[in-house]
Amino acid sequence: MNHCLLCEQPIAAFPTWSGLLGIEHKKDICDDCSKNFQHADIIDDDPLFDRITSIYTYNDAMREYLHQYKFLQDIALAGVFANELRAVLKGKATVVPIPMHPEKKIERTFAHVDELLKRAGIPFTHLLEKVDTAVMGEKSKEERLAMRPLFTIKPGTSIGPGPYILVDDIFTTGTTLRHAATVLREAGATQVEAVTLIRAEPSH
Repeated sequence: MNHCLLCEQPIAAFPTWSGLLGIEHKKDICDDCSKNFQHADIIDDDPLFDRITSIYTYNDAMREYLHQYKFLQDIALAGVFANELRAVLKGKATVVPIPMHPEKKIERTFAHVDELLKRAGIPFTHLLEKVDTAVMGEKSKEERLAMRPLFTIKPGTSIGPGPYILVDDIFTTGTTLRHAATVLREAGATQVEAVTLIRAEPSH
């Protein structure tokens, strides 16, 4: 029997035609834990983007999930929201994960956005390289505005008009995504969207 990755309780499984045909994706968390996550379904207007979509809000349940996944390095949790990400990202656009700085990747042991996409079965392409180890949540608004570019185009990469979808785990101020979108547009992209798993309100 499958067990919930969050509360470790057994997940009841019932026979379905999808399961028998092998096209049903198994659940990683139980219904009780699923109810604790609040859908955001936020779509923003921003001049740098054709569309920005956030799937969940940053409530207590999401805070605990993100801490366990990213900071306690529980990579098994990468598949918890695979179905939701798959539903939003399916299509013909080039999916571009926000990259980690190499030093940060060594510290975290895995690229968390890459793993979310892998578990969702979403093909992706690394077009950007991060050139700054800065953490946006630790900077003031003035410091964020004064920052040098966070990203550069990966050497040997050719950027066409698009469409491109930037993917990150959390949207707080939007600084990271705007830096990435700016680099893509300056390199020739004319259609850039963004998708984040989580939307958080910036702290002041």
